Amino acid sequence: MTKLKGAIIGLGKMGLSHTAIVGAHPKVDLIAVCDTSSLVLDAFKKFTPIKTYTDYQKMIDTEAPDFVFVATPTKYHYAMVKYALESGLNVFCEKPFTLHSWQGKELVEIAVRKNLVNQVGFHNHFLGTFRELKRLLELNLIGDLVHFSGEAYGPVVTKEKGSTWRSNPEEGGGCLYDYASHVINLIQEIIGQPEKILGSILKNIYSNGVEDAVYALIKLKSGLTGTLLVNWSDETYRKMSTSLTLQGKKGKIICDATEIKIYLKEPSVSQNLDKGWTIKYITDFAIPVDFYLRGEEYSAQIDYFIDCIENKKNGQYNTFEQALRTDLTIEMIIENSKKN
Repeated sequence: MTKLKGAIIGLGKMGLSHTAIVGAHPKVDLIAVCDTSSLVLDAFKKFTPIKTYTDYQKMIDTEAPDFVFVATPTKYHYAMVKYALESGLNVFCEKPFTLHSWQGKELVEIAVRKNLVNQVGFHNHFLGTFRELKRLLELNLIGDLVHFSGEAYGPVVTKEKGSTWRSNPEEGGGCLYDYASHVINLIQEIIGQPEKILGSILKNIYSNGVEDAVYALIKLKSGLTGTLLVNWSDETYRKMSTSLTLQGKKGKIICDATEIKIYLKEPSVSQNLDKGWTIKYITDFAIPVDFYLRGEEYSAQIDYFIDCIENKKNGQYNTFEQALRTDLTIEMIIENSKKN
């Protein structure tokens, strides 16, 4: 079997995670990595046969991979993804997609025109609990929706600190792009596309130059309204916790990465759900993967990307076009916050 040739640009936290998963994939030959850190590249040279580069364009031109992962700070996404697409490569890009929607629109156009597989790393869509939530909503299990809430909390910035990329909005820093983008993307793909921001606050807690919390009232195209509540300066959480809550006329659903809680005013025979509360856990819905690292969702999203390339099919999860819609909502939140 001829394996797909893959390459990675950016060897930070997510880049190394992707490298481990891609490198172990049975259908992939990881041929090259690119980064500016000599320390990281020296380790690859010493312990692996993978070729190393400091220039991503040279790597693409020399190695001619079938696909590339872009896992660099967001400000570099546009140029790197564009070069890869124009070189005929399928591209997986880390989130957020771009810092400016005009960049995303151009990248979407190129990917579609060249019929290249494209995906962005919103990994929550590869968690079984969120997929089950979407399925239940499509069945209208809790009736007409009256309210939703998308939330995320975590201990990223919990004290005053010096300047880093996280404190620079032009690097992709800030709670809105780094944290809230995950929640916005879940809202748009599971509940509905945001149409208007009725009010928003970008709140500084410890950081200078970027927000540490995002609070917004969102109206969807369906007319449904709900809240976005995100704070990356909450040290009561050990790690990032993301959840969606849906209130309907027939019940309520609370969903996160580990469980889905369902409250029904009347039992559902077709779904084998009793009246009142039912709790189901991720173990009932987890997507099986060969390589488990940090959570099955990280391998599952890569398995899906590889499968799309191998079978020459367009992806339905986390496409550039879907990621662009998330970026457009982020821009609406920013513009609305300037009014306050």
